[in-house]
Amino acid sequence: MKKKLKWAILGTGKIANRFAAALNHLPEEAELLVVGSRTRESGEAFAKQYGIQRSYVGYEQAVADPDVDIVYIATPGRFHLQDTSMSLEAGKHVLCEKTLTMNAAEAVEGVALARSKKLFLMEAMWTRFFPIHVRFRDLLAEKALGTIRGMNISFCAQVPDDPSNRFFDVELGAGVLLDTVSYGISFAYQHLGKPDSFSAQTTVGGTGADVQTAVLLNYRRGQLVTMISSQISWEVKEAVIFGSDGKIVIHAPWYKPTAMTIYRRDQDPETIHIPVGNFNGYEYEAKAVMDCIRAGKMECDVVPLDESIQIIRFLDAVRAELGIQYPFEELTPPQDWR
Repeated sequence: MKKKLKWAILGTGKIANRFAAALNHLPEEAELLVVGSRTRESGEAFAKQYGIQRSYVGYEQAVADPDVDIVYIATPGRFHLQDTSMSLEAGKHVLCEKTLTMNAAEAVEGVALARSKKLFLMEAMWTRFFPIHVRFRDLLAEKALGTIRGMNISFCAQVPDDPSNRFFDVELGAGVLLDTVSYGISFAYQHLGKPDSFSAQTTVGGTGADVQTAVLLNYRRGQLVTMISSQISWEVKEAVIFGSDGKIVIHAPWYKPTAMTIYRRDQDPETIHIPVGNFNGYEYEAKAVMDCIRAGKMECDVVPLDESIQIIRFLDAVRAELGIQYPFEELTPPQDWR
């Protein structure tokens, strides 16, 4: 029988709600014991909704609770390093929402702390754990498409037009590059590795956040990856991976999919459906994290820490190219992102 791990959640926003619901779908493996919130009202309401025993105002007491094994950080990106470090210093394992930190310098600091404490740390790139993506990796290993030539990745959707929310508030690290382009960058890194060059364009909104951003990755082996994200457009959320002998379309929303279609030379298209049932998808990530911790691992092979650092270093380079600078940081353009 697997040891049940006790979780704390920092934050009570949209993603925190989804993750809390997911943990409650895993009662034999996980117990959501603690929530930390900015206000008593939001914490108590969150605790009541998800059957959480302990609610703390502020995050220090939440991570210090002696019964907590692992902390899920669902606070805005600006606070990821701060909250990760606080949790690690309290002796807790950490699953932190993407991006792991705001920039590469912070990522290096957080990873070094986790390794020095011999505690588990992972960037919460939940997409990689969906059954469709696991099957997709198998297909690539089988050379189902021949030689991979490239990818087209879209993540476009309209968000509420409210300058005060996290999508537009640059004081919280808003912008589609870090919020949704990062999904496509992570996908490309996982399957093709680091690019050799890139180009990028962006549209900046009234608050200073990038609201539409496109990135082109160029690989020495000839592959091209295009990705575009928008938070002010009609919904487009498909990923197309094309090769010498066929293509795979991961159907919308590609980052949390339940279906993909394989097109092979001289064959009828084949659609693979893998429904998630009553899961919302965060369960797969949570289960993988708990399996790693039970096995005594300090990181997960599916989302390795060094790759998370590489990706954030690349995102720093894109930000420098586009002039995306947050008011609370001094971004040093990386010279060695490759």
